[in-house]
Amino acid sequence: MINARTETLTEKPAFKHLVGSRRCIIPADGFYEWRKEGKRKVPMWVHLRNREAFGLAGLWDAWRKPEDGKVESFTIITTEPNELVRPIHNRMPAILSPEHEDPWLDASRTPFVKAKSLLKPYPEELMDAHDVWAIVNSAKYDGPECIQAVSDDKIPRTGQLSLL
Repeated sequence: MINARTETLTEKPAFKHLVGSRRCIIPADGFYEWRKEGKRKVPMWVHLRNREAFGLAGLWDAWRKPEDGKVESFTIITTEPNELVRPIHNRMPAILSPEHEDPWLDASRTPFVKAKSLLKPYPEELMDAHDVWAIVNSAKYDGPECIQAVSDDKIPRTGQLSLL
């Protein structure tokens, strides 16, 4: 599972045993969401205004699959959106401020009841978002052009583009 809702972490069988001991931080410099415009979905890049990297609250697990051996995985914890993200999507990743990263990771000192208070919408005034090219819809593209604003005058030169 890619995402886990803050509100139901302790209820879902897949996550309730992880919240007390298997917390992690997923490094990121932004995330994509798709804004609906009628029947069309417009990809958007959401990031911090200062363009610095940040940490997403997550949970990790490792388990054995009989035919494949060990499987390691993580899930991103989501929360209600802030005012910037709300018109784009009804959820957003729980971004941890730098001073909340250590308490999030230290489950022995920060029981989940207290750590849950860290999983809230990040301040919208510290964030920004812009439309990006539809190349992000294809896994074969992974470069700086994936976060280039559509409003930039240059179209990314990565082959065929579909703007829908």
